Amino acid sequence: MRSPADCGSVMVRVPGKINLALCSGPRRPDGYHDLVTVFQAVSVYDDVTAEHAPPGEISIEVTGQRASAVPIGPDNLAWRAAARLAAWAGLEHRVGVRLLIEKDIPVTGGMAGGSADAAGALLACATLWGVEIDQPALAGLGAELGADVPFCLLGGTALGVNRGDLLTPVLSRGSYHWLLALDERGLSTPTVFAKFDQLTPPGTQLMRAEEGVCDSLAKGDAELLGKALVNDLQPAAFNLRPDLAELHRCGLELGALGAVVSGSGPTVAFLCLDESAAIELSVKLSSEGRGGNLRRVHGPVPGARILG
Repeated sequence: MRSPADCGSVMVRVPGKINLALCSGPRRPDGYHDLVTVFQAVSVYDDVTAEHAPPGEISIEVTGQRASAVPIGPDNLAWRAAARLAAWAGLEHRVGVRLLIEKDIPVTGGMAGGSADAAGALLACATLWGVEIDQPALAGLGAELGADVPFCLLGGTALGVNRGDLLTPVLSRGSYHWLLALDERGLSTPTVFAKFDQLTPPGTQLMRAEEGVCDSLAKGDAELLGKALVNDLQPAAFNLRPDLAELHRCGLELGALGAVVSGSGPTVAFLCLDESAAIELSVKLSSEGRGGNLRRVHGPVPGARILG
């Protein structure tokens, strides 16, 4: 890491994610769910800039997509990330930071926007303050903040277990083209999990279904991947938002190789054969009056990285 004297500010770019497979067990006594998930980082990003502030002071300014919906105090994961890192390094009363977050990842969209900001804040603050911390330790701090934070640091494609925070890189050949149907209304992750719990019969155990996804990624076969996409939370999201089920069905009928709700939703990700197919699907969905805000992205892409 650079020393604090070397830089007045540090900018980190962090990608959002899609869950290609998301298998969930029942609610645990601690309130969490055992998960098996395959993450893919995709080319929609938040930029997190850290600047020096008076010792002990943490502040946040958010701009970009739905900035007004993002908290700017201790409820913000990036704020908590900065505070946690300072405490870990024993610097609580010696350093401060002003975090500037430029949002492009959807807010409450199931694409780990808040977790991405936490990952960006961890890396940016560690660099700004000259904290000596290796990647595993940084990921460990991230896991304390949220299950998706370690993956936002790592990026690429990875298998996550436990809460999704214990990661193993997954072999992924080629690049995959996605059309994202974004929705500004958002969906609360706790609400979706609560509905999942209501819809899950008592005694149901975690059923792993990620092998098809991992096999298709290893082969670099987009058509096979489209058929293997799975999300146990999808029925709950559809129950809460029937319009998402209609959108999902429409995209498949119009030529998507596959479709899946990302995380807890409401973003629906349509897998396309290539960029031209993604453009064509975007035009078709728009002509049908479906999808609202459509965004073409590709993956996998790297995790959190310093831009300057």
